[in-house]
Amino acid sequence: MEKRFLGNNKLEVSAIGLGCMGMSWSYGPAKDKNEMIALIRKAFEQGITFFDTAEVYGPLLNEELLGEAVQPFRDEVVIATKFGFKPLKDDPSNPRWGGIDSRPEHIKKVVEESLRRLRTERIDLYYQHRVDPNVPIEDVAGAVKDLITEGKVKHFGLSEAGVKNIRKAHNVQPVTALQSEYSMFYRDPEKEILPLLEELGIALVPFSPLGKGFLTGKINTDTKFDSTDFRSTVPRFEQDNLKANMAIVDFIESIAGQKEVTPAQVALGWLLAQKPWIAPIPGTTKLERLEENIAGASVNFTQDELQSINDQLSKIQIHGNRYSPAQEKMVDK
Repeated sequence: MEKRFLGNNKLEVSAIGLGCMGMSWSYGPAKDKNEMIALIRKAFEQGITFFDTAEVYGPLLNEELLGEAVQPFRDEVVIATKFGFKPLKDDPSNPRWGGIDSRPEHIKKVVEESLRRLRTERIDLYYQHRVDPNVPIEDVAGAVKDLITEGKVKHFGLSEAGVKNIRKAHNVQPVTALQSEYSMFYRDPEKEILPLLEELGIALVPFSPLGKGFLTGKINTDTKFDSTDFRSTVPRFEQDNLKANMAIVDFIESIAGQKEVTPAQVALGWLLAQKPWIAPIPGTTKLERLEENIAGASVNFTQDELQSINDQLSKIQIHGNRYSPAQEKMVDK
């Protein structure tokens, strides 16, 4: 698989990574541990070297899963994880958290716990999961800078951070990557975020590059989400909005037909074509979807095709917010 470099520090990763969250949390009940370990190892065999997790996924269980899965080839892959939430440790099966906490002393405590769960001596890319309004971003960057000096972390990242805080953090400790939502279904980062990242030499790692599964064409207006699936709380997936948003799926399917690929491969190929420093992390729990996503790295577009696609996308109105009201409050503007 094609390799890409994240940030000015040139962290090398596979062009497409693997988001591991859904294996333990959020998209319905946790999947069989041994099956997910096998899937992660199959991903590595097929060229994926970039794996994404977080302490809050599970909570805590996803880091343990990934750590065990990649142990045989740990030095050949990049592990990204995140800090900044307070999981409800009294009940690890409860997929909720107890609030945001990015105090330096908290960061330096939880990094040790993440290192233990991941069975590693260093975290390759350590993201602040959400900006903490109660802690200056400069203090957060300073704490991670200390961890980098100590060798416990290699690169600093932010997630869902806004322009002002990205710049402030970068002035203290260079930010290697921003992880935020970006896809044909959500193009807001094009307005201010992408230009800033290009200016500062920061990479973008898009999560939900397939629109939380919507852009694959596998979701229709009759789809019902289980209460353990967070999409059941997302306004964008409410029935009326779902119906209205099918226009973008129809458009992507038309492109897929012309290219003789799948809608998911169109969505991933489109993302990769936007900038050479973008590396999406689609998640899956199925081998056939993994192989489909990997093949998306081979879908190419000419500049004329991209311009035409972007012009058409701009005419399609997306209905519904991408988060519940409570989650929206945690996105840095």
